[in-house]
Amino acid sequence: MNIEFNKNEDVNKQLVYELKTKLKKIYLGGGEKNAAKQKEKGKLLARERIAYLIDKDADFLEIGAFAADGMYLEQGGCPAAGVVCGIGYVSGRQCMIVANDATVKAGAWFPMTAKKNLRAQEIAMENRLPVIYLVDSAGVYLPMQDEIFPDKEHFGRMFRNNAIMSSEGIVQISAIMGACVAGGAYLPIMSDEAMIVDKTGSVFLAGSYLVKSAIGEEVDNETLGGATTHCEISGVTDYKHPNDQACLDSIKNIMSMLGAPQNAGFDRIKPAKPKENEEELYGILPENRDKPYEIMDIINRLVDGSEFEEYKKGYGQSIVCGLGRIDGWAVGIVANQRKVVKSKKGEMQFGGVIYSDSADKASRFIMNCNQKKIPLVFLQDVTGFMVGSRSEQSGIIKDGAKMVNAVANSVVPKFTIVLGNSYGAGNYAMCGKAYDPRLIYAWPTAKIAVMGGAQAAKTLLQIQDASLKAKGEVITPEKEAELLKEITDKYDSQTTPYYAASRLWVDGIIDPLETRKVISMGIEAANQSPVKKKFNVGIIQT
Repeated sequence: MNIEFNKNEDVNKQLVYELKTKLKKIYLGGGEKNAAKQKEKGKLLARERIAYLIDKDADFLEIGAFAADGMYLEQGGCPAAGVVCGIGYVSGRQCMIVANDATVKAGAWFPMTAKKNLRAQEIAMENRLPVIYLVDSAGVYLPMQDEIFPDKEHFGRMFRNNAIMSSEGIVQISAIMGACVAGGAYLPIMSDEAMIVDKTGSVFLAGSYLVKSAIGEEVDNETLGGATTHCEISGVTDYKHPNDQACLDSIKNIMSMLGAPQNAGFDRIKPAKPKENEEELYGILPENRDKPYEIMDIINRLVDGSEFEEYKKGYGQSIVCGLGRIDGWAVGIVANQRKVVKSKKGEMQFGGVIYSDSADKASRFIMNCNQKKIPLVFLQDVTGFMVGSRSEQSGIIKDGAKMVNAVANSVVPKFTIVLGNSYGAGNYAMCGKAYDPRLIYAWPTAKIAVMGGAQAAKTLLQIQDASLKAKGEVITPEKEAELLKEITDKYDSQTTPYYAASRLWVDGIIDPLETRKVISMGIEAANQSPVKKKFNVGIIQT
């Protein structure tokens, strides 16, 4: 170990500590006061419901914990977008769990709440995972209804997904454990089975106040839409339970009787730990995102037995491709090489940059993995494609397009981990969010943007300089330095993993030591959804 390693280790461990500190705050939801109000009603909190429901000592992979982080501050904030989502195990069966957090604005739906729910449903649909909805929501947050109600990817898309999943045989079970109001009332009733908790659960299209104003009828919410009404009179719900625990026990029982899912046939053998020390990941990744490092040092601490079959090792070296196993699962890995390497012509290539030969190699490797039915793992630390006359003359555009085409048309499951930089078209070629990875997570060291902060700030400064000079203003060196700092600070704040995670550009931020778990659980989920579409890249430039 050297001084550089120790310095990196200190910085990265501090970033992980900050991550865990932020998560602890998010896990408090709407705070102790609001939590106490829920407890007074005899209810479990959203995270308590999930903890009770899932199998003891089983992993739970949370989706979107940072959703809405730093957003809606004028409304008092919306931790985790007011809903807890994730992949867990119930009675031994992997499933997607969606639980409204009533401590956050009574579980009301903000725009990011809808986006997060739709992401959870998307994951369930792609992987044919059973879905369990733990409903406790006051419905749409009315002051922002125009941002959540009418568009294609808004609130109503959830019910469309309910119907599609039902038609495709994807199991959905709903538990009404609190309020379930207006349009939101369709979600549990469009599930295969709906249960309700007596005295705390209620479901209706319009509450008592709206009924009074609309038709003049005076009726309390329990009579209008409580457990007795819907289990004994209307027949809307299927099961009535005395409390949260009994309701969750019923879900466990139903889940224990589900038929076995189909198998996609992805190869898995007995898992093995990497031979190289995983803890050393903290010391390998440089503190400075522009510094080079050897990506194989990362890969050898992620793959079983630190064994990796590298593809075209001496060619296109700015991307490393190869076969390995993660927690027993066979995977094809596509990773950006961050050290300076020599091309086949003896030219030096910058780390993290995609060159023509590396794009060509990666495209072929991705096609091979589709041919062999091997899931793909992308390890992103990319600054983009190489520019300049030499690159243009070597056909960087067509080779880059070939790689994007292969990624876009890939039919095997794809999983993306953003280790460091994720800039420009490099984000696309390395399977960014727009290219449908089954899961995409970031390390605390990630930076996601159209280009690096320094380059972007200087470009934006030139534009602002020109604008001010056109108005006849004199730009002093001091004023220019002030503008550059202002632009850089703003741009840098928008490239952090937290900014990306709050907007669900990534599914979450993880400790690097959780990487193997994320990929393994993701492939296990994908293995329940057989690949039916044939791989075809269409027309490509050669």
